[in-house]
Order: sequence, then structure tokens, then C-alpha cells
Amino acid sequence: MKKEYIECGRICTAHGVKGQVKVEHWCDSPKVLAKQKKVFLRGRDGAYSEREVLSASVAAQFVIMTIEGIATREDAQAMRGQTLYLHRDNIPVPKGAMLIADMIGLPVYHKENGESLGEISEVSDVAGRRIYSIKYQGREVLVPDVPEFIKEIDEERGMAVMPIPGLFDSADEI
Repeated sequence: MKKEYIECGRICTAHGVKGQVKVEHWCDSPKVLAKQKKVFLRGRDGAYSEREVLSASVAAQFVIMTIEGIATREDAQAMRGQTLYLHRDNIPVPKGAMLIADMIGLPVYHKENGESLGEISEVSDVAGRRIYSIKYQGREVLVPDVPEFIKEIDEERGMAVMPIPGLFDSADEI
């Protein structure tokens, strides 16, 4: 089941004295978060509360935001560490692309023989390259997002890969 609210960043600290916050974005680009008109906060009870974004701008790899209900530097400091969420419907996703949140748990299979190779457990970016962590027989296998390995990613079928020899072999066989 797809999440309705997607994590999009974390409030790092206050910015200035008028309640602005400095946000570490978790989007493809800080511009994605800076263009949002509303964000959501998750309460202790698990409920999401909507907050209007009064202003937002990109500052290097961060987003400086003025959020409804945060009016002073003290208010902003009290929000440190809070995760911000976006509603799924407000996230621009290009045709043919997927949200990383939707990739977690997708089955992974061998492109040629259909053999199950586990499921995606994490997606990360290392040195500008996307890396998929695949849970396979109780261990993690790291697969770089390069055309030689990743042949297809589909929301319904999962991720088709062409692994090199030894990549998915058990530790006993190596």
C-alpha cells in the first residue's frame, strides 16, 4: 500500500529571528520542496496536520521556509529535528518515474530466467550514483543504477536485473 504522506525533509535549525526554518530537503532537488504551498507535520498520535508554506527559497542544498504557526526564532528552534511531509498528490513525478518510497519492497528478479532475487530494501545516492540495496537470502546486495545491471523498474512487476556472476551467489559459494 502506498503511503499518503511522503517524508520530504527535516528542519535543521532556525534561520533569522522571524520564525523561518532551515530545512534539509530529501527530494530530488531543493526546488521541489521550495515550490510547495503546504507541508504536513506528524503528531505524536500519528495524525498529520497541514501547514501553509508562507514563503520558501533555496539556499545552497537547503530550503529556507516560513511555515504557518512558526512565528518566532524560539518557535523555529523548538521545531528542530521535525520531519516534514508532502501529500503524495502534491509531488511532481515525471511520466515513467517512481517515488523512492514506492520502490521500497518491490520484488527484484533476474531479467532472463525470472528467478526471484529478493526485494528492494533501500535506495541511496552515493557520489552522485543511485544504489539499490536488495535484501537477498538474509543479506544485503548493493546494485548500482547502471543500464548494464538494471533493465527495468515497474510498479507492478518490480525490478528486472542482469546481475554479474557472483553478485547474488551465496557467501558459501564465493
